[in-house]
Amino acid sequence: MPPSKFIIAAVDGSAASGKSSTSRAVAERLNLLHVDSGAHYRAVTLLYLKSQRESGNAESIADYLTRIPVDVALVGRNARIRLNNYLPTGEELRAPEVTAMVSHFAAMPKVRNVLLEYQRGHEQTAREKGFAGMIMEGRDIGTVVFPHADFKFFLSAAPGKRAERRAREGLEDSIAKRDKMDSGRKVAPLACASDAIRIDSSYLSLEAVVNKVCAIIEGRDA
Repeated sequence: MPPSKFIIAAVDGSAASGKSSTSRAVAERLNLLHVDSGAHYRAVTLLYLKSQRESGNAESIADYLTRIPVDVALVGRNARIRLNNYLPTGEELRAPEVTAMVSHFAAMPKVRNVLLEYQRGHEQTAREKGFAGMIMEGRDIGTVVFPHADFKFFLSAAPGKRAERRAREGLEDSIAKRDKMDSGRKVAPLACASDAIRIDSSYLSLEAVVNKVCAIIEGRDA
């Protein structure tokens, strides 16, 4: 059953910890708008790789983002980012060259600042479209984007398990390298909010993790 009041749930965690699968399943079960904030940075990375702009120039990237339309496209319960009237496909966002550079773009303070307002705007979208709430996944959702979220979760998993999952997804990025970049960036680093509920998904099935998250949101015994 959907929550009795509009809720915001934040799901943070490192790569391959189960954030996306869990968030999508919870959104489906509880009639929540699902937002993958990582896709926002992948879309920006893709846009600049396509346009061959100077990826190291944060000033240029942020300025360009303020001059193009950045809006939301709803695909079922999923909020997809549309940049300059272009809606990237999942395959494009997961391309190896995008995966290799996304942490670089995500570490740029001015890029994050430009996208922050856009990300927070999903709350209004969810309300206007009649969802029972929204669930956003990422690395700084509970600490920066929605620090006052009704529910905060932080997913983790053993490095070996995460590497196996990435391999099954056809992604070859280094888990250790991504962790170091995401946790070490100066602005909005990957971090567990002090009031977040930690869930280690190493040896739990997706269904078990989803059941636990839903039980907490619904106020049942987890």
